[in-house]
Amino acid sequence: MSEVQAEDVLVVAKAPQVEGGTVKSATRVLDLFEFLGRWDAEKTHAEIAEDLGIPKSSLTQLLKTLVNRGYLTYAPGSKGYQLGPSIAKLAKRVNDGNDMISTAEPLLTWLTRETEETCALNFIKGDKSEVVACVMSSHRLTYTMRRGDTAPLYATSGGKAILAFLPPEMIEEYCGRVSFEQITPNTINSVERLRQELQDIRLSGLAFVFEEFTPGIAGVAAPILSASGHPLGSINTAVPVARFTAEKRDQCISSVQKAVAMLRQQMRISGLAR
Repeated sequence: MSEVQAEDVLVVAKAPQVEGGTVKSATRVLDLFEFLGRWDAEKTHAEIAEDLGIPKSSLTQLLKTLVNRGYLTYAPGSKGYQLGPSIAKLAKRVNDGNDMISTAEPLLTWLTRETEETCALNFIKGDKSEVVACVMSSHRLTYTMRRGDTAPLYATSGGKAILAFLPPEMIEEYCGRVSFEQITPNTINSVERLRQELQDIRLSGLAFVFEEFTPGIAGVAAPILSASGHPLGSINTAVPVARFTAEKRDQCISSVQKAVAMLRQQMRISGLAR
């Protein structure tokens, strides 16, 4: 066999199996989750293999991996498998996020009324911050934010507020892979500068931007922290620099902090801020 042929065989051997545009292994995992969730009962290795048509040899390693990651549980006595705690954690994150949005929306209305500026609730989404709720200022000169808007974590006040309070290992991982885009002349462009800003944010509990993502716009944000100090999101207000006086800055700081405090209080009452 030639070297080229050998390389071709190696590539084919390593490529994931694809059926109808889907990866076979991924389809099997989803089929398994849906199967166990549908019956909400223990199923043995043999029952799963038979009902889903998965070869027992392939199923063994799949089940072992999912048990190790907490997505399935195994009962030695009955030799049965069920959905595990990791599934519940993922579902809870979605539910808690939706509950936080509905809780925050009236507070965003209050914050916009207090500051007369556009404000938003932000969640982390990969290496970006995402606007999940917002209320617009009534000023003619204002900053437009829409639900679903995303931006690099390092470029907005809301993103920085979340990033600064991530666990140290996550911050290190982020700093090791981040690639800075010079969005405006003021955008952060080095890990050293980013680390210094994150340290300042952790000390003050506040994050700021001044024309770092959008020319002509300044921002003030504060993180929404769980009881353990993990960032659940952030609230920010965006102000045209023409109105961003020292008095406006102080007003935004005070109002954003009050909004976050009120949100955390309501979340504690509803059991979301554990």
